[in-house]
Amino acid sequence: MARVAIVTGGSRGIGAAISKALQAEGCVVAATYAGNDEKAAAFTDETGIKTYKWDVADYEACAAGIKQIEADLGPVDILVNNAGITRDAPFHKMTPDHWNAVINTNLSGLFNMTHNVWGGMRERKFGRVISISSINGQKGQFAQANYAAAKAGDIGFTKALAQEGARAGITVNVIAPGYINTEMMSTIPEKVMNEVILPQIPVGRLGEAEEIARAVVFLASDDAGFVTGSTISANGGQYMT
Repeated sequence: MARVAIVTGGSRGIGAAISKALQAEGCVVAATYAGNDEKAAAFTDETGIKTYKWDVADYEACAAGIKQIEADLGPVDILVNNAGITRDAPFHKMTPDHWNAVINTNLSGLFNMTHNVWGGMRERKFGRVISISSINGQKGQFAQANYAAAKAGDIGFTKALAQEGARAGITVNVIAPGYINTEMMSTIPEKVMNEVILPQIPVGRLGEAEEIARAVVFLASDDAGFVTGSTISANGGQYMT
């Protein structure tokens, strides 16, 4: 029987690549999104992957959404916490709204989603929880105190929860991407890209969303059953831990 996977923020960018890669491996995938109905509909038309709309910052919305997915597709075996936002500002200009929006989505969203699948995974003695952090959660970044704090929290969440899930057959891991060639990166001026960003990356290029997706596929597989509590740094050598 095919395993059921949820990918939050799964209809665009890195999330879309993850959804497609898991589908290619035989998973039944549900992709969540928060706002862009047109892009979500186009993604479903392209891939056949069902999309579900809710805000991962809302615990009750997560509970209801996961209940609907399980009614439609079956119990959730794999959860990929990918949804994330930025509200960048130097700290002296950062508002409580900037802070709370990012923490609620990028960190509390992991609790809201994982908490609602955890009981079922424990009962079935199998689960894969994979969260997408960031290089900036490892090294920090100017004007991203909120984002860096949340993404560092994702790593701490993973290390703690992995210890709880281990004897129940649940692995919990995190991937920390560096600069990835997504729609957001295309807005960066060529001069900045060539003179500021690329020189920081030893391999000399941006990563591709599909490279992150392949790491997710491995962590979601039976082959990764002995890998838990781990952080995979996928950043082209930009930051090494």
